[in-house]
Amino acid sequence: MKRLLFSALSLILVGAPVVADDEADEANVYEMGEVIITGSKLPQTPGNVTQKISIITADELGSLVLGNGNLAEVLSYTPGNFANVLSRNDANWGSSGGLAHTYKGYMLDGLPIDSFVDLQSLDSWAFQRVEDQRGSASVLYPTYLAMDFAGNQSPLAGTANFILKERVGSTRTSASAYYGSYNTIGGRFFHQRAAGNLHLFFGGHHEDSDYTYYGTFDDEGNRNSWLNMDDDPEYEKTKMYMRGTYFLDDHGQRASIYAHRTWHTGDAGRINRDFGHTYTTLNAGYTNPFADKATVQAKVGYRDYVRRWEEDGIWEDPPSRELRSEDGVDQSVIPADFSLSIITREADVLTVGADYQLASYATSRETGEISPGNDATATAFGFYAQEELRLDALILRAGARYNIISHDIDLLQGAPPNETSNSWNKVLYSAGARYNQSDELSVFANIGTSFKAPSLKSVGGTVPPDGKGGHLPNPDIKPESGTSIDAGANFRPTEGVQVGLRGFNIVIDDQIVQRVVPVAEDDPAQSQDINAGNTATTGLELEVSHRLDETVEWFANYTYTNAEVKEHLDENQVGAKINFVPESAIGAGVHLTFSQGLRATVTVQSYSGIYQDINKDAEPLDGYILVNARLEQRVRTQDGYDLSLYLEPYNITNQAFEMPWQFADPGFSVNGGLMVSF
Repeated sequence: MKRLLFSALSLILVGAPVVADDEADEANVYEMGEVIITGSKLPQTPGNVTQKISIITADELGSLVLGNGNLAEVLSYTPGNFANVLSRNDANWGSSGGLAHTYKGYMLDGLPIDSFVDLQSLDSWAFQRVEDQRGSASVLYPTYLAMDFAGNQSPLAGTANFILKERVGSTRTSASAYYGSYNTIGGRFFHQRAAGNLHLFFGGHHEDSDYTYYGTFDDEGNRNSWLNMDDDPEYEKTKMYMRGTYFLDDHGQRASIYAHRTWHTGDAGRINRDFGHTYTTLNAGYTNPFADKATVQAKVGYRDYVRRWEEDGIWEDPPSRELRSEDGVDQSVIPADFSLSIITREADVLTVGADYQLASYATSRETGEISPGNDATATAFGFYAQEELRLDALILRAGARYNIISHDIDLLQGAPPNETSNSWNKVLYSAGARYNQSDELSVFANIGTSFKAPSLKSVGGTVPPDGKGGHLPNPDIKPESGTSIDAGANFRPTEGVQVGLRGFNIVIDDQIVQRVVPVAEDDPAQSQDINAGNTATTGLELEVSHRLDETVEWFANYTYTNAEVKEHLDENQVGAKINFVPESAIGAGVHLTFSQGLRATVTVQSYSGIYQDINKDAEPLDGYILVNARLEQRVRTQDGYDLSLYLEPYNITNQAFEMPWQFADPGFSVNGGLMVSF
């Protein structure tokens, strides 16, 4: 009880990003205009969408402390989103909506991105806002063909759409330099301008750090993680990005292109454990409201994820620090989407469209010569239609999708497989209703289905010839199907106060999950994708936000989730909890704006323990409380010129909490710096 009371005392997500343009500076979380919501493909207000929507503005993004620089941490302050980022050099293994976060669809301007790679690659200074939709969105948005990490990613539990800046209000340049714990030094810049009908921005971000050990310790305080670091795991990250949008007329017809690349190099704390990754993300789009009541949109993207890392002989007998091999993964995905939205009657919206994905995935190992591992391609076609009816205060929505998915496999573990191809055809549906009883009260309900085929990594694994470490293969893994139902209410009891309540239930047949496989004490961690049988997830979300006055804003939310196996051939798994999902999660925060240019944001997050394995005998990791803060002092202001100092303490209570695969948060750290904008 003390933990719950303590966690509910603080926090909100509002700050002062130096990159916000004139419109963003004046944005208010409580008064949103027309925006493109993930539940729709046309501009609408959140009150006209049946799903539950949270919007994080550019102003809020600037106040959040991202301890590991991962965009999943942005969403962790909203109900039902749990960020479990393993380190600054590793991905998020959290959960969304009571399921692994592979059940949330992550998008960049409406095109899918990878929840593991892009969330640690993209830069937040490029975004105008983030739209977080809870509840199934599997009709208008597809499953992403991500073959690496934890495999394909379905929007069964919701979607998060990262919206890029588009229209530039004024010419502006911003820069920041900072220094912090672990000898971390970095700098960022951003420039935006308009030249006639062309609106563009470009930016960059560089950071390097000596970093620190981020593995677990035993009861005596000795390092006991398979990471076996001998020295500080140094790294460098460099990000470059740009976007141009050309407005062809005054009616909203426009074309745009966005390009981003991240170079991430360093070592894993041992002499022959260097790594070098390159991530490329491209988006191009065209929008044309060619008639008063019709809009066509065409989008295409390219995602290229190249990872290289060294392996030494530490798992050999006797152990050796000599270089054994250089391993690699090459993955690329081309997503495309074409949609037509027509306003029928006065305000009803009919949306029809098609989307496509082409994905390739290959692994390799170099030991003097390059040995191929897995090599495959996958394609997906989707055809969808959705109708939204607005009957005064009542909004009704119904839609369907037809999916065609195929896998073509050339190699599994370096050899041709017995079955070289597989395909699936699936019909999905989604429906919802919302009743706006008044400006103070609305209720909603939604239902949707999903389908997810196993990824190549699930089938073929990545285990090296010596059988040490890596991802174990599972050639018998089956696809899964799921159904999501949610219902809730939004209530505004008084001016400036928002209250939300949402309950959800998700049932999945043959759910694909990734578990930590128990190994000998001296062996590296292993993982494997399995079918967890028939599972059920039930949860409840409660959230409150309050703008007290111009000085104080606060919010608090609580999420309860029960996710467990209901049916399985292995009796030891029936009743087992789904891994990576905390049963209880609390977020709270307060934002204070003082005179003389001082702003402060304090955030608190509290989580119960999560499980690594799906087994009734499994023991959960310990829960923890995470306290962060951001202090900013504007020290000089002139017309068009701003200078600020800021400080960001992370994990203030110094909790070195354990995470899956023998990773652990290093505890308290801090960075601070100077920001200038003109």
